Amino acid sequence: MTGYRSWIAPALVPLLLTLAVATAGAEDFPLRPIKLIMPYAPGGIVDFVGRKLAQSLGDALGQPVVAENRPGAGGMVGTDFVARSAPDGYTLVIMDPAIVINPSLQPSVPYDLKQLVTVSIVTSSPEVLVVAPQLPVKTLAELVGYGKTNPGKLNFASAGTGTTPHLAAELFKQRTGIVATHVPYRGIGQAFPDMMTDKVQFAFSSIAGALPFTQDSRVRALATTGLKRSSAYPDLPTVDEAGIKGFSIDLWLGVFAPAGVPADVLAKLNATINDKVLTNPEFKAAIATFGIEPKGTSLADGAATLKAEFEMWKKVIAEGNIKVN
Repeated sequence: MTGYRSWIAPALVPLLLTLAVATAGAEDFPLRPIKLIMPYAPGGIVDFVGRKLAQSLGDALGQPVVAENRPGAGGMVGTDFVARSAPDGYTLVIMDPAIVINPSLQPSVPYDLKQLVTVSIVTSSPEVLVVAPQLPVKTLAELVGYGKTNPGKLNFASAGTGTTPHLAAELFKQRTGIVATHVPYRGIGQAFPDMMTDKVQFAFSSIAGALPFTQDSRVRALATTGLKRSSAYPDLPTVDEAGIKGFSIDLWLGVFAPAGVPADVLAKLNATINDKVLTNPEFKAAIATFGIEPKGTSLADGAATLKAEFEMWKKVIAEGNIKVN
């Protein structure tokens, strides 16, 4: 029996050391700065929210979180960089729905969604349906009626082919049966002067893009696309309320990590973001100015959201026969 004990004790030492190191790693993470990649150029919502989130997350973790822009190919360059990074929790990406749209829209995508894991869906913001002031409609039902009685007379603007505002309008067409011609712009802000002069008649816009134009009635807002009313437009019905049941478009932002990050590190990142960053009054106030609300999801709910969004947009793209030029 003594011989058995003398053999088993030394044999357990490496295992115990390994477990001790693993436990210490989870407790001590992070030991160095974390990099948060923003896959777009400076100046947009992803950049703004990403920088605010990086600051708050760094404060909560006790290590700097460095926000870095890596634009290119509609967000694919920065996303691919993170997908191929070491799965240690030190390289993250904040991304919008394009992360799940690109694989169905683009002929070639460098990353696979299986290479990424959702840390948390951090923010939520509906789009707002806006129309030209000359258009004789004041409700969503009137817009649908006008479209059906005037086939081919409606043009809709978007922030570019395959963007969420474009696909929201395509889903709207599919759900209502109206005919409308897509007019892509390089950003939704560029579309508003043409909408003000009735060159394009409607658009689904980010709230941040639309607010300056709806506040002084240069364009008319009809509805928002969440399943609850937006705090930025509390008097507007949702599209669901206005008659298109289940219609829900969310310009969410999520934080993603390379697949394979240790479970305890992933859990710490998730808990810190959800419990400390998204509840931070300064962070909440900053994003509220753009009609954005903090969200926060568990690891399981984040993964489920990503899958559901991928399936929804894949169907819209296929049914609309949408292709990039």
